[in-house]
Amino acid sequence: MNSGRPVKRSLTLRGHRTSVSLEDEFWQAFRALAARQGETINGLAAQIDAARGDVGLASAIRVAVLRDLQRQSDA
Repeated sequence: MNSGRPVKRSLTLRGHRTSVSLEDEFWQAFRALAARQGETINGLAAQIDAARGDVGLASAIRVAVLRDLQRQSDA
């Protein structure tokens, strides 16, 4: 069983490495979202990063995942 603790993983955004901490369930949903969009997780993270404003990247990814799941449930 997962502890619900965030797991830190490295991403590359615009040629620079950065670390993002997300719970494993969010990592899984983020990978699935990227795959459905035909995008890599680095590519999708870069898109989210470019649009996030002053929100932290991990929070912006969680919101993107949540919005995607909400769209799926509305369909």
